Amino acid sequence: MIKKTIISILVILVAFLLQTTVFQVLKLANVVPNLLLVVTISYGYLRGRTHGMWIGLVCGMLLDMMYGSVIGLYAFIFMTIGFFIGYIKKVFFTDGILLPVILISIGDFVYGLYYYTTEFLLRGRLNIGFFFVKIILPEMIYTILIGILLFYLINFIDETALSRRRRKEDTNAF
Repeated sequence: MIKKTIISILVILVAFLLQTTVFQVLKLANVVPNLLLVVTISYGYLRGRTHGMWIGLVCGMLLDMMYGSVIGLYAFIFMTIGFFIGYIKKVFFTDGILLPVILISIGDFVYGLYYYTTEFLLRGRLNIGFFFVKIILPEMIYTILIGILLFYLINFIDETALSRRRRKEDTNAF
């Protein structure tokens, strides 16, 4: 349990550092991939709704501290996305590439709508078409491309940590 928590924290910190430093230089269409959202979606899907919610809280709070105009906005968005993605684990489980692509695209779209609603719509900026074409769609495409690799990397790390733990438990059982 402690090992999984430490690995999760390290993955979050690496994704946060990559998102806020390296990918700021590698902007495409003036957007950055949302790596912390991919981490939240990955853990929500792989470990369930409780882990998705807690990982979303940590990822959202990191973004709130770095970029947030209102403390708790990113945390709320990421928590809800992680929680609802965790429900999908009960219904679907596949090793194909299609489901992670769909989950990442839905998660990023919902994130974009939440963000538009709270940061722009409530302030009287009503041009959702412009926001969708210039921000939501390019970010979604960029996040999907990078997110597929990150999803499978997190899945590999999670399985490796669990398989070592199971092997250790099996050798201690005898």
